Amino acid sequence: MISSWFWRFVFAGGILFLIPYSWPLLFALGTAAFLEKLIVFMIRSWRLNRFWAVLLTFVCYIGGLLSAVYFAVSVLAGQVVTFAEKLPRLIKELYYSAILPSVGQWDKYSEKLPANVISSAERAVEGGIRSLEAFLQELMQGTVQLAALVPGFFIDFLIYVIALFLFCLEFPIIRKKAKNLLKETTYQKISLVCSDLSKAAIGFLKAQVFLSFITFLLAYTGLWILGVPFTLLLSILIILVDILPILGTGSMLVPWAVIAIIQGNGHLGIGLIILFFSITVIRRIIEPKVYSANLGLTPIASLISLYLGLKLMGFIGLFIGPAAVIVFETLKKAGFIKLKIKM
Repeated sequence: MISSWFWRFVFAGGILFLIPYSWPLLFALGTAAFLEKLIVFMIRSWRLNRFWAVLLTFVCYIGGLLSAVYFAVSVLAGQVVTFAEKLPRLIKELYYSAILPSVGQWDKYSEKLPANVISSAERAVEGGIRSLEAFLQELMQGTVQLAALVPGFFIDFLIYVIALFLFCLEFPIIRKKAKNLLKETTYQKISLVCSDLSKAAIGFLKAQVFLSFITFLLAYTGLWILGVPFTLLLSILIILVDILPILGTGSMLVPWAVIAIIQGNGHLGIGLIILFFSITVIRRIIEPKVYSANLGLTPIASLISLYLGLKLMGFIGLFIGPAAVIVFETLKKAGFIKLKIKM
């Protein structure tokens, strides 16, 4: 008995140790499980053997993935190059229209201010400059580190592609071996959990894509109405900062609006602030409904999980909150968690 439990712990520990080094394989296995229904459909409907069904599905999946990446990179590259060509002129305009007038106004008003107020303001400006320098240094270091990761990423992607094809071919055998290692009741419970979690993961991705699409439409329409150049590029950047933790649309639109107002372009500044509030309000209104429709949660459960996740964990809690509720409900449905509370 002791020996049996000992080897179980060793096996579980080995799996936990290998997980951080096996992400390409795990993603490949998850993708193979996701594509299995399509492969089975081709086998039954088109009367193909498994190899040709797997090959056709694999080519369509990888081709679609690479086409999407190529389209995104090619469209963005053109706007990024154009923006980079005009960036020196934009910085020069910012310097002459915002920075120099602000310095002149400061020199004018500083003559009437007490010395301690002036020194406090100067210290605040120096602190802001140091923070900006530190941010730029970290950004450059992050860019260099990201560039250094590119070769490793291509190797991981190659491993992912090869493993995906092999997992798709051998998926029935893998599932049969996993079933033989477990009791029938345990296998059914785990299958139920995996099925519900996979449906929830797909629903979560659909919800995020839909919300990002709504944000893109609002940002693109607002910037187009305001007559801002590089509308497509800026709209995609707004989506990216909205997805990233801690950041949000306000981290891009609000400073931009302040700079525009300082430059004397009040129309653009007020328009950007209105755009920011519009995106924020519309997203907060539709988020619970979108999550409930795609994740199988009730609107009130979606709202509570989003709110508590945001309050407890910040931006990342918007993702973890609904995910925790889904995992809890799935484990409860499978019988792993039993709650019998009667007052």
